[in-house]
Amino acid sequence: MQLDKQIVLVTGGGRGLGAALVRSFAEQNARVIVNYRNSREAAEELAASLGADRTVALRADVTDAGQVAALFAAAEAHFGSPVTTVINNALADFSFNGDARDRADVITWDAFDAQLRGSVKATLHTTQAALPGMRSLGFGRIVNIGTNLFQNPVVPYHDYTAAKAAALSLTRTLAADLGPDGITVNMVSGGLLRTTDASAATPDEVFDLIASSTPLQRVTTPEEFADAVLFFASPWSRAVTGQNLVVDGGLVKD
Repeated sequence: MQLDKQIVLVTGGGRGLGAALVRSFAEQNARVIVNYRNSREAAEELAASLGADRTVALRADVTDAGQVAALFAAAEAHFGSPVTTVINNALADFSFNGDARDRADVITWDAFDAQLRGSVKATLHTTQAALPGMRSLGFGRIVNIGTNLFQNPVVPYHDYTAAKAAALSLTRTLAADLGPDGITVNMVSGGLLRTTDASAATPDEVFDLIASSTPLQRVTTPEEFADAVLFFASPWSRAVTGQNLVVDGGLVKD
């Protein structure tokens, strides 16, 4: 299915990387659902700026199965057709500030639980809600947003990294399970992006250090990251599933 025929849900789409993903799909003339939890004003402004006929902002906490079911029902009612493409981008509350991370001797299980719910539980909910529509079409694209930190844990964000590693495992098992239905499931993993709301607390010297360590000598932008997500949603990736593509300027060679 060409991108301009797809109905794309971007979770956490109101700001940061999510907003860049929404814009990238909108530029390809896809119809886009801008999901948000707390960022109502930003999500609605983004949707309005991209055209109300092809973009809609809808609230749901994706860790709540009931709210996710209502989200999919509202999206299908709005566009008159099922969601074809799910981008699991929503992030449980987290700040990428290496100086303020919880180290091994003080981090609590509650921190892990919050990240697992945000990465794994939410992905399970959106996948299950999407399946009836995708199966009816014989087509589906699911792209999960990961991190390069479990290959290169330069900053030990224990909870966040463990949850994203679990999400990669879920990506691969879902790919094996759903492939016969014409549904692909992949992950795009970035490093630190310059700059999103989540990375705004990162000191400049950390950005500079990362840039100097990459072959491209710069830090990846949200828009560059979004290009790889578009690939996994596009016809060009029709034979690709269960994969994790690291998009970080060559910092990690996976």
